[in-house]
Parts: sequence; C-alpha cells; structure tokens
Amino acid sequence: MKKLLFPLLLISSYFAAQIPAGYYDGTAGLTGYALKSKLHDIISAKNINWHYGDLTNYYNQTDLDKYYDHDATNTTILLDIYSEIPTGPDSYEYTTANIIGSAGSEGLGWNREHMMPQSTFYSNYPMYSDMFYVVPTDARINQLRSNYPYGIVGSTIYYTFTNTSRIGNCAIPGVTYTGRVYEPINEFKGDVARSLLYFAVRYEGKLGTFNFNNNANPASDTNPLDGTEERSYDPAYIAMLLQWHNQDPVSQREIDRNNVVYTLQKNRNPFIDNPAWVNTIWGQTPDAAAPETPTNVAVTQNSAYFATLSWAPSSSTDVIGYKIYQNGTLVGATKNTTFSIDHLTPSTTYNFTVKAYDNGYLLSPDSNTVSTTTMTSDIYAKDLFVSKYLEGTSNNKGLEITNKTGHPVNLNDYRLSIQFPSGGNYYFPDPYELEGIVQNNETFVVLHPDANFSCYTINQAKFVTAAPQMTFSGSQYLELRYKNSTVDAIGISSTNNSSTLGNVSLYRKASVNQPTTSFNISEWDSYASNYCQNLGTLSASDVILAGNEFKIYPNPVYDHIFVNGKVENVKSAQILDFSGKLIYSENLPFKNKKTIAVQNLTAGSYLLKLDERVYQFIKK
Repeated sequence: MKKLLFPLLLISSYFAAQIPAGYYDGTAGLTGYALKSKLHDIISAKNINWHYGDLTNYYNQTDLDKYYDHDATNTTILLDIYSEIPTGPDSYEYTTANIIGSAGSEGLGWNREHMMPQSTFYSNYPMYSDMFYVVPTDARINQLRSNYPYGIVGSTIYYTFTNTSRIGNCAIPGVTYTGRVYEPINEFKGDVARSLLYFAVRYEGKLGTFNFNNNANPASDTNPLDGTEERSYDPAYIAMLLQWHNQDPVSQREIDRNNVVYTLQKNRNPFIDNPAWVNTIWGQTPDAAAPETPTNVAVTQNSAYFATLSWAPSSSTDVIGYKIYQNGTLVGATKNTTFSIDHLTPSTTYNFTVKAYDNGYLLSPDSNTVSTTTMTSDIYAKDLFVSKYLEGTSNNKGLEITNKTGHPVNLNDYRLSIQFPSGGNYYFPDPYELEGIVQNNETFVVLHPDANFSCYTINQAKFVTAAPQMTFSGSQYLELRYKNSTVDAIGISSTNNSSTLGNVSLYRKASVNQPTTSFNISEWDSYASNYCQNLGTLSASDVILAGNEFKIYPNPVYDHIFVNGKVENVKSAQILDFSGKLIYSENLPFKNKKTIAVQNLTAGSYLLKLDERVYQFIKK
C-alpha cells in the first residue's frame, strides 16, 4: 500500500497545528547560516537524552508501521526503512522482541541503526542515542552498510536487498569518495536527508571535533562531514541531500514520528516542521571575494589562565564568523567580536590574530597581532569544577557544575566520564558530552530524566540525560574532563567508593573554588541521601560578585580610565604591572568620581584591579 502524502496546500497548516506555540520564535526573517544557528539554539535547549538501551521500548511509540500494510490502530510491527516495500507485502517483519546483535542474512532480526554512523562521534552521548537518526533496521543490512555513507550507487553493485535498496560504488556527482555507499529506495530518501540535516543543526558547534576527513586519501574517506560548523557537509553531498529532500516530500509517518519524539526527547526536527528551511539555509550562492580583515584586535582582559580578545568587525556583509589564532595555531571560532582563550599557562607570552570567514569559507588576511603575557596568578578558578553531587534513591542522581573562571566557557570540549567495574577490572563507558556556553559566576545542573528532587525539577536543569554517567550508585569514580584531560574528580579511580559516595549528597565547601584531580572528602560537606537545597544557585557572596561586573574605557587610555557598573560598591582600586608589582592604590576610589587617573603612568600594558576583578588596559 502506498503511503499517504498530504496535499501541499494542507501541509503548512497541518504542521502549524502540531508545533508547540512559540517553539520557533526568533526565526522570522532569518536566512542562510544565521537561520541554521538559531534553529540549533532552539532544538538544543532543554533536551532529554535517553540511554541507548531505552530506545528499544520507545520504538513501540515512534516506529510502528501504521502507514503501509498494517492497521493504523492496531499493529506491533516495526517500520524498517531498509526493508519496507511500499507497493506490496514486505518480505519479513519484526516486532521489538526480535532485536538481535548480528545476522548472516536478511530477515533474522533487527537492531538499532545510526543513520549518522556512531564512529563519527566516537559513540559518545548524547549523539549515541538521539532518536531522530537512530532507527530500527534489519540487522544484516545494518551490518553490511557498516559506516558507509548514504549515496547514489554507480555501476558496481555489491548487494541488492529485498526492497531494492542497495550497496555499491559511489556515483554522487562531484564527490571525490569512490568507495561504497548505501542507497535507500526513493520512498525514504527524503527521510534520510532530513535526518542528516537535523544532525548538522543539532550538533553545530561540535561538528569540527567529530571524526571527518580521517583518511589521507579523499577517495577512501567515508565521512561526508567537512569540518565546518555552518555548512556541515561537503558541498556536493549537500547538493545530493537537497535533491533527495525535494524529490521525496515530508510524509505523514515523519510528521507523526516528529511529534512523538518531541514528547520523549523534548526537541524537534525543524525540516519536518518547515521543509522550506532546507533550501533557505543551504540554497545560498557564495561569492568569490575574500572578506575584509577585522581590525583593532586588543586584549581586554588578561589573567593567569585566560585572555579575552575583542576586535572591530569586518566590513564585509557575508561574514559568518571569525577564527582566532594563538601563536599561529587555530584555537577557536566565534560569530561574535569577543572571545576568551582559556587553558593558558601562567607567566607566558602569547600572540593572537583574528581572521574573518564568509559563507563560502574564504578567509580574510590576518588582523593585527596582539601580544599578552599571562599573570603569575589570579583570583579565578583555573577551570570548571563540580560543586554538588547528589546520590539518592532510585534515579535521584544530580550534579552541579560551577564556573568561577572569570570568563564565559564554551562547554563543547567538556564531558562527563564514569568508571565501572567489570570482572575485576575497571573501564570507562562512552562519555556524555556537554555543550553550549556557561557564563562566569554561573552554575548549571545535570540530572537523570527520572530524578525527583524536592528542590529542583527536570525542567530547570541545563542537561537531562540517562547516559551511563548519570546512573552512578555511589561506588563509581566520576570525572569532569576537558578534551581528554581530567579537570575535576569525585571518588578514587579503580576503587569501590561506596563508603564515601553512597547514599549521600555532597556539597563543595564555600572555601573551595578550584577543581582538583585528586578527590579529597574534606573539601565537601556531607548530607543525607536525597538532600537537595540551593541546587543550581550561587551562594549569597557569589551573587553579589556576579552583579558587580564592570566595563572600562577607553582602551587604550591617555589620561583617565572610565568605569561603568556599580562602582559605588568598590572598596579599593589598584594598578599593577605584569610582574604583579603594585604601581598605584586607592581606597573607595569612586566615592565622588567614576574615573581612575593614569596620566602619570609611562606607556605600556597594566592591570586594573577593582576589589576582586582584574582588567587589562594599555596606557598610550
């Protein structure tokens, strides 16, 4: 039986009835990659990430075949896009009970297929269990597809399956890769395209850290990601996905699945809700002119472990971002005109430059070079740290993480790792990756989706996941990591920690404001199981400090530094050189004024310390 497609005139009104009110607020008038980034912000906020093992049961809600040969009101049969025959009876069918690990031929059972191969993201959570592209498929076809990309099959065909989908050599126009691809039948090519484009939007900001272009020979590189955060895929591959999207319109099956996944995962596939957005984002034509150079790059804040840059934007209208270079090496990118470079070494000199890039990924020339020497020490935490650990009954599991580094922190390189015992040994399962930005003097909370604390709800948490890291029972060792380095640790590795971590809530003492890779229970106050107070909030003293940020100008300065903010609360102002030598000191500096006189300083770079805040400035 052929699937039902709504007439095009009815699609937009039907979609509007299904999308929660206000869900896509802020997208009006946006086009190109600006629209893509806004959609990323929307669909990445307040997700619920389930455990990979949970998906089997959820497929009874998301993937039952109510659209082809089955009664829409009474079926337990899974819809498998790799074996479904839309025009007649399927060769075989499965229920969720037929899950298997591997198979020697078609029709023996099914398993979970990552439409974006899990090798792309190293099997890490939340990508590992995202229901929008992890679907039930025949186990044998899943195995043979391996980590080959979807694509157009050429003249060499290795396998043809019972619904005529096939594996063969790549014949995607303009693609260098000549290895194997899996080509689904026409009925599901749009479904595949919209799933892969969802992946590009959902994980923008992380795509450059994924496994792409991992072969020296492009002809054997199986991953179509190109390392860019905005475009995401190789241009020729994008062209194929757009073709598939346009030739196979959104189906009722996709609409229903989108709505059910939203109830479970709390986000949506925007290209099912608004198919026109695909072409609005990726249909642009870049020009051939490199963008103009950003100017006036300056260090606006210097510390022991970070430096903050600012610059005047490029005058080119097609600029979509800026790349930041540290001693000639790319260290980050931003859409803004400020950026904090962290994980620096104290008492070390660094040189920074900035380049603009446009929607064709052409780079501007280098900006001016700005140099800075990090301080010997400062008042800030050198990294994020875990400030609360809640281990309660059942799934009452929670972590609070605090940023007191003195600058906003991009979480995309941070992850939670947990160690489990196995046959007398210990191992780390796939980590859970964090994402987004956490501001200075801000805390955020990670909860298990089935947690039920008295003082904090799932909706309040920044991250909600049933990944292994949030299934601790008190005996495990838990880490906060930056890339592959341990930042903060709870418990002791390769040890049963139940005597200190079991059935307790641990709150970091107020006197502790630095992470440690060596857990010390004396840094924590211990409370009973399920204890929950002031979760996700700063202490009273931290709130006062958080509301006391300042802006100094001009910079560079000639005679007087002006200070904006709640200056009436400042108790002392000090000017220091970069060796830490005190040059000038004044108590209650803003009692009757809002400036600091610097006309007597010699030309050079200095630090202005306002109570516990430190700002760098240049004296002309």
